[in-house]
Amino acid sequence: MNIKKLDCGSARSGPLANGCKYCMKGSKMVLFITGKCKTSCYYCPISFEKKGKDVIYANELKISDMSEILEEAESMNAEGTGITGGDPLFDVSRTTAAIKLLKDFFGRGHHIHLYTSTIDPEKVGELVNAGLDEIRFHPPLYQWEKINCSTLKEIVEMNVDVGIEVPALPDHEKELSTLLSYASEIDVKFVNLNELEFSESNWNMMSSCNYDIKNEISAAVNGSEETALRMMEKHSSISIHYCSSCFKDSVQLRKRLIRKANRIAKKYDVVTEDGTILKGYACPRNLEDATLFLINECNVPGELIFIDKKNNRLEIAPWILEDIANDLPFECYISEQYPTADELEVERIPLN
Repeated sequence: MNIKKLDCGSARSGPLANGCKYCMKGSKMVLFITGKCKTSCYYCPISFEKKGKDVIYANELKISDMSEILEEAESMNAEGTGITGGDPLFDVSRTTAAIKLLKDFFGRGHHIHLYTSTIDPEKVGELVNAGLDEIRFHPPLYQWEKINCSTLKEIVEMNVDVGIEVPALPDHEKELSTLLSYASEIDVKFVNLNELEFSESNWNMMSSCNYDIKNEISAAVNGSEETALRMMEKHSSISIHYCSSCFKDSVQLRKRLIRKANRIAKKYDVVTEDGTILKGYACPRNLEDATLFLINECNVPGELIFIDKKNNRLEIAPWILEDIANDLPFECYISEQYPTADELEVERIPLN
């Protein structure tokens, strides 16, 4: 089986899982259904604000009501959803409810895949009946050489695409190779090998496992990529996708941001090629008087001005604000921000 190179160092040795296709397009919403998990993998990269906590996030939006999941999906025109955690099977009823919610609203064509470390046919059956399209098992390291093949085979025979997704641990190639052999024997449809990454919550791997960073501009672990590529060469009988750390940020995330930015940007905003939004802000003492001044004295079209009473500022088309800022008696600046629920500001550029 030939290995085909993809963007940012990723590669595949067979067809991509359907869930991966939506990731590559940036059209998949990420639904973090719970931070609870019975498996304590030392390499887990989940942030401290989510790890071990019973919280729900749709992309970057913290969910307090399940209807907000649909609002976030609509805001990016999501074609699919990836349900993750923690472990979504820790709370099967919540996960099942989320799957039904999405399928009922968007239709059966809305593709849903899910990540779990729980190999339980009864629980998986509930999710499949609810409409789950694809499931990716993430067995903990201690199971890689003794996974319950008969139980996993039972799930493989269900009406759902079944895959294995684990990090390519550079110091555990033997165990990983055994896991891939098992996957091939029971006709698992695909395997995804992720480049191992450092995060705020697993940084102690550097000392406890003697891991080093790949290079100065990456959070990837040195040797993980080479391990994944060796596994692809060795296990040619099964479709394997190696997903690099760079790919997740430079392709998946970027395309999702662009997709959402183009969906939510106002007509006076500017969407950058990286998917951020440029907004022009003016901060006068009196918003209404300043608006009249801009319209009557500066000839700014009224439709390119928005009064933001909540934040006590005006939103103005950034290309117009750049031209007139030096003639205005109040603070003006351009804000570059992510099109996310928290509107995280990347940069603020003063104009006067």
